[in-house]
Amino acid sequence: MEKLVILSGAGISQESGISTFRDANGLWENHNIMEVASIQGWQNNPELVLDFYNQRRRQLSEVKPNEAHNIIVQLEDQFEVIIITQNVDDLHERAGSKNVIHLHGELYKACSERNKDKVIEWKTDINLGDKAEDNSQLRPFIVWFGEDVPLLGPATDMVYDADILIVIGTSLQVYPAANLIHFAYNAKKKYLIDPHFRDYSVPSDFVKLAMKATEGMAKVRDELLF
Repeated sequence: MEKLVILSGAGISQESGISTFRDANGLWENHNIMEVASIQGWQNNPELVLDFYNQRRRQLSEVKPNEAHNIIVQLEDQFEVIIITQNVDDLHERAGSKNVIHLHGELYKACSERNKDKVIEWKTDINLGDKAEDNSQLRPFIVWFGEDVPLLGPATDMVYDADILIVIGTSLQVYPAANLIHFAYNAKKKYLIDPHFRDYSVPSDFVKLAMKATEGMAKVRDELLF
């Protein structure tokens, strides 16, 4: 069975109603990204960071997977599908995908401020004073700017082994995740689905589809399955 690796970003979740970070002014839901998604921001104002992610966690409970997520599940009938996502939502899993690598953490998990290996499921608000088992402050289980990306190595290996690579809904502007596409040495088919791809550089061996996630995934599915 051929190995199909999908690298997904915020664009696939946008059609479910989840906000994205694409604005040139560096704002994300009216916040400077470094205030709410960096280790420095956490150290400077943990209450602001907790409130930001509490709002995102509440929003996640109100949205559902869209047709792009569902099409990816359909591809599992004929391919070994591995999803490497930059998203912290659980929409891939809720759609039924079985093999998902979250590069940047998961919104429905929390961890110890002192030790990020101490992870627990957490679907409600995190407040100042909520403690991990080691008695340190609980924080969102998110990989922030300024922190290492622990799953980057395994993700790189998956991309290297891919027979087919689909990049969907990511601006390829967030590093080191954006470098992953350059490791698909063995992929005989490569697709990029993103309505904004003309705004950034994409390798010439990609089939480029300037479409939203749902439309683009339907087109790729029809090519791969029929």
